[in-house]
Amino acid sequence: MAPTTRTRTAVTALSTAEQAFKLLTCEPAPLVFDARPVPGLPDTTMPLDELRTLLMFNRYDSDTTDEVWRQLAHHTRRWGPAWVVGAIGVALPALTHLAAKISRGHARHADDVDSEVLAGFLHALRTADLAPPRLWLRLCWAAWRAGAAVVKADDSEELPLDLPTGSRSPRMPYGHPDLLLGRAAAAGLITADAAELITADAAELISATRFGDALIEQLAAERGVTASVLRMRRRRAERVVAAAVTRGDLSGAMRPPAQRAAAAVA
Repeated sequence: MAPTTRTRTAVTALSTAEQAFKLLTCEPAPLVFDARPVPGLPDTTMPLDELRTLLMFNRYDSDTTDEVWRQLAHHTRRWGPAWVVGAIGVALPALTHLAAKISRGHARHADDVDSEVLAGFLHALRTADLAPPRLWLRLCWAAWRAGAAVVKADDSEELPLDLPTGSRSPRMPYGHPDLLLGRAAAAGLITADAAELITADAAELISATRFGDALIEQLAAERGVTASVLRMRRRRAERVVAAAVTRGDLSGAMRPPAQRAAAAVA
């Protein structure tokens, strides 16, 4: 986890959580974590602030990190509020870093971003599937999406000052990524064969991982391939779409693949 990069004096949800964590980990009876079942960690018990320091300044592989968070999530679900505070405290350096990135350029919503990042992480900690793969990454993504929603809502709050009056027809293909991908699939530009996908259409893969919430590691595990293989297939499909956009193949009226091939030969 990255160390915190934001220094703010205001009392926010994250700073309040940090104060609660300090009380929980101070002497004479700090809350301790049993690291012995976790491969890669010292074979001992340790206070949670020690665990946080280890995760911040040592590079552990995903198996070790995920097992730490599997244990912490189990503790929060079984043993109540103290462990909820403790688990959040261990995650705070990463959550503060995420919140700072999201709120950059949106200072007036920084407090709301802090609150939503924390709420998103806590919800995932309580409800996420704890099975592999990438548990820690999924918890962080939940926090990121919750915080980013504040900024997205802010972007739509005010109309730009130079908004034109009247109406006009939008330019094809209307710009939305899913529409572009849909038109590419309809045109036969990206298919299961073109992207070498086994169980999913290339357009669905691009949309789910680039614009949706799906993690490519999860999809790869479901399909029985490695994440690197699935990324390679996605990259090939994206190159096909990018070339089609450059040529203008996705503008104007769509033609079936057979007509497109005949036109290309002619």
